[in-house]
Amino acid sequence: MTLLDRAQSREITGEIRQAAEAEGFDAERLRRLVASGRVVIPKNVSGNASPIPIGESVRTKINANIGTSADYQSVSEEIEKASVAIRHGADTVMDLSTGGDLHEVLEKILDATSVPVGTVPIYHAACGRKIDMTADDLFNAVRKHAESGVDFMTIHAGVNREILKHLTAGSRILDVVSRGGALTVAWMLTNEAENPFYSEFNYLLEIAREYDVTISLGDGMRPGCIADANDDAMFQEAITLGRLVKQTRAAGVQCMVEGPGHVPIDGIGYGVRTIKHLCDDAPLYLLGPVVTDLAPGYDHITSAIGGAIAGMYGADFLCMVTPAEHLALPTVEDVKEGTIVTKIAAHAIDLAKSGVRERTLSMDKKMAVARKNLDWDAQFECAIDGERARSIHETRVSSGDTCSMCGELCAIKVVKDALLKRSG
Repeated sequence: MTLLDRAQSREITGEIRQAAEAEGFDAERLRRLVASGRVVIPKNVSGNASPIPIGESVRTKINANIGTSADYQSVSEEIEKASVAIRHGADTVMDLSTGGDLHEVLEKILDATSVPVGTVPIYHAACGRKIDMTADDLFNAVRKHAESGVDFMTIHAGVNREILKHLTAGSRILDVVSRGGALTVAWMLTNEAENPFYSEFNYLLEIAREYDVTISLGDGMRPGCIADANDDAMFQEAITLGRLVKQTRAAGVQCMVEGPGHVPIDGIGYGVRTIKHLCDDAPLYLLGPVVTDLAPGYDHITSAIGGAIAGMYGADFLCMVTPAEHLALPTVEDVKEGTIVTKIAAHAIDLAKSGVRERTLSMDKKMAVARKNLDWDAQFECAIDGERARSIHETRVSSGDTCSMCGELCAIKVVKDALLKRSG
């Protein structure tokens, strides 16, 4: 039986109990959320990942993308990126490698991490073949990843020939920016055939069920620029994904849904709510959304803004974006910065999220008390990036116990001293 089967049979599994304890959450309530499909706990039966719950009423989770490219294939650096991301708050990592010995890279990343690991199998199937890959290549990649211990996989099953009609009939500036979506579209057009992940979706579910792999239904039609946001192709794919969510759950397989890429602030709520409704409140996994196209070099910030807003409307899982987005393969420092900024967005969501608000607020209260007491060590301990906060404070010379901006005119110190005099 899969984790979903067991949850639906009213069993509080070890994974559910462990995840509930880590969240400070009631185990029976978490079981019900898993049983309904509103929370997933990605964990391959042959893997060693810690159980991380993603979805309704639990902490907003963060994913960090890593992986080699054809131009740069340092496996050790990708492992370092994973380690840095996890140390700074990433709950999962995804191996998006497209260069070198792909299976060796994946095995080393799986061996080096204890968090759930995700992949996009079509990347492995397409490397060296591109659109010459066969349906067998696609499913063989899925099976190999499952056998390796991968916990969740992005599958672009919603990109089908019907969706192509909406894409070609529309007026998009950037047709398809999802790499998996683009490979699928190119394959369908070249072979004049249906997407195998759509036409043979039941076979995919058989493999996923065998290894209890969580399916992340990819958004191949996500908009790649603000002008293309919330268009017909995006929502038609979401309708298809909603049907696949039901099919996946009926097979006893956990699933989540991936959401839009570039969306202006005033369109985020509408898009998120619509996708959640169409997909029966399956956990929603977002890259961004990026809220402007004009900030290359700062897209970790544009996506954090969009992610925080999306979280207010039901997004559950944020994919870290680095400053190198749209520009280059990220460095270790890029991954660190992107993870921290995304962690800030996730924390901001949780301050307003039902079920976790009080636990999250307690952390901010600790910081407030530390600031009132001008207790710098306590402030650095509370901070999301205490290392950077300490470095800034200690390298800017200040007198006494205040910071160098206000000095003796520190508002907290002025009022504190005045109150002490009055009480004395």
